Amino acid sequence: MDLHSLLLFVFACLAINMIPGPDVIYIISNTLKGKFASGMKASLGLGAGYVVHTLAACLGLSAIILSSALAFNIIKWIGAAYLVYLGVQSLLSMWRGHSKLVVTEDAKANKNIFIQGMIVSVLNPKVALFFLSFLPQFVDPSAPSVSVHLLALGLLFSALATVCNILYASIGNQLLRRSSSALYSRALDGVAGTLLIGLAGKIMTSER
Repeated sequence: MDLHSLLLFVFACLAINMIPGPDVIYIISNTLKGKFASGMKASLGLGAGYVVHTLAACLGLSAIILSSALAFNIIKWIGAAYLVYLGVQSLLSMWRGHSKLVVTEDAKANKNIFIQGMIVSVLNPKVALFFLSFLPQFVDPSAPSVSVHLLALGLLFSALATVCNILYASIGNQLLRRSSSALYSRALDGVAGTLLIGLAGKIMTSER
């Protein structure tokens, strides 16, 4: 992967992981119920789950690449369409003003936050679908060591996602106490939605 593609991948990862979603709500909820340490444990647990999804995606996609280049290209097109869907959903959320940053702090702190976070991530089918649609967009099926390439991208995504989650754990509590939290959520939805649709468009128009 050249530097331009790597920077695009990193930028896309950061933008996507900053979208307020179930993972973010889980992290901030634990931060509100406990302390920053609880949010940190939740972030690391989710990160461990991302690694599991990375390994599963690498095994599945590597097998597909080795068996059929056509099948892999079909997956890339389906993945690009799914990214468009996610982008449209984010833009609709921004347009409607439905803030996702809504948590309650009346529940008791959870036990085994790390394990619970990992389970939440591993058992989330949307995460698996996202990995299968996102990672292939940056892989050249004709390149050597495709499995290593997929693994490196997946681990990089997991690391960046964990960093974003930790940032949410550290500043999310303060953001939620401000009246501008809904505006912040809408802005993130708009930026991420535009990025996802633009990324999908670039994939569809680029040479195979």
